Amino acid sequence: MKITQEELEHVTHLARLTLSDEEMDTMRGQLDNILTYVDQLGELDTTGVQPTTHVFSVSNAFREDIVSESLSREQSLANAPLQNGESFQVPKII
Repeated sequence: MKITQEELEHVTHLARLTLSDEEMDTMRGQLDNILTYVDQLGELDTTGVQPTTHVFSVSNAFREDIVSESLSREQSLANAPLQNGESFQVPKII
């Protein structure tokens, strides 16, 4: 197995998990499968493959910053549950 009992206990301690012996055995098998798969990925020849952060190319989705007319104060406050005519009123939080 790729993961020892001590390593598994250390991981569960760090994750603040309390697992039964049966759950520990299940978790150890699952983590072992994951680590075995990661080892297989490490065997791949990635020479010439550019590192990426996304599967698809991502382009900037920002729109041009154009000044436009905004809501008036009255329109902004129209549906406010509490307002004083100038601003929203919210409960005081200390």
